[in-house]
Amino acid sequence: MRLDILVSLGMKDLLRTQGGLIRPAALRRGQTIGLVAPASPCWTENGIARSAQYLERLGYRVAVAPHCADAVGYLAGADRDRASDLNSFFADPDIDAIFCIRGGYGALRLVEFLDWGLIAANPKIFAGYSDITTLHAAIGSRCGFVTFHAPMPVSDMIDGFSDFSASSFFAALSGAPIPSGNPEGFGMSAVCPGVATGALCGGNLSLVAASLGTPWEIDAKGKILFLEDIGEEPYSVDRMLTQLRLAGKIDECAGVLLGEWTDCESKGSYRESATVAEILRAEFSSLGKPAIAGVRAGHCDPTLTLPFGVLVSLEADEAGIASWRFEESPVTESGS
Repeated sequence: MRLDILVSLGMKDLLRTQGGLIRPAALRRGQTIGLVAPASPCWTENGIARSAQYLERLGYRVAVAPHCADAVGYLAGADRDRASDLNSFFADPDIDAIFCIRGGYGALRLVEFLDWGLIAANPKIFAGYSDITTLHAAIGSRCGFVTFHAPMPVSDMIDGFSDFSASSFFAALSGAPIPSGNPEGFGMSAVCPGVATGALCGGNLSLVAASLGTPWEIDAKGKILFLEDIGEEPYSVDRMLTQLRLAGKIDECAGVLLGEWTDCESKGSYRESATVAEILRAEFSSLGKPAIAGVRAGHCDPTLTLPFGVLVSLEADEAGIASWRFEESPVTESGS
């Protein structure tokens, strides 16, 4: 059932999270997924076609955006063309969900060309991560609906998608119970003890930091801030966390979830270097609010899908034991 019909039936309370964000309609088999490339091109051989085939085998229809296969250097085509694909897919009532095929670089270049009024009027599932962090923050603040920090077809699905990752992903989008903990064998730890509840926000640290000082910067006030990254040296992680702290984002959040820091070891830029784990502990151990490290999400597999905008609760104790959980569904269950 369409969201506008639910609203007309007086069911607005079913459409929103406890924090007031719109929950998009759940994705069902037989519905249509739109594939877009808001950032870098697909350099994987036949990656777009293989992505479509993968999703079709699962029972979905697939529409590929007109400029999805474009490539201009490190960008998947011209900025206005990539923005046009997003605008048109949000406007198209036949597109039920939008998946970004990969990240890379370029999403920040789109925000001035996106039709925020149009997107706000057509809330639907929007999924991706890494460079897509910029669009999550902008959609959350400008359009007020839940989005999904989630694996992407070319980057994560077509060359081997673990059972845990697939289960977390499709559960989140369908309205089934979403795993709140790590897969077996991956532990979490309390960096700072405490208890907190708030709406989840964040994403890739590099993009969160790059947004500061722009109209699209992250709103972390009273929220649970999730951070992860890939390929950054420890000193760079230190610099970006310091930037966030000086911008007030760490002070104003209610708690912190720290994901994977893939390939973030020192490459020898400095003769001596702290590790990222040491930097995270130094930054967050005296936070005065819960901070949990080792959340299996980000540039990794298996990985959790994290719906931004939904309420999550954190618990971390002095003994280092930590847990967190989702407090609500990210989608409306009347999605078919």
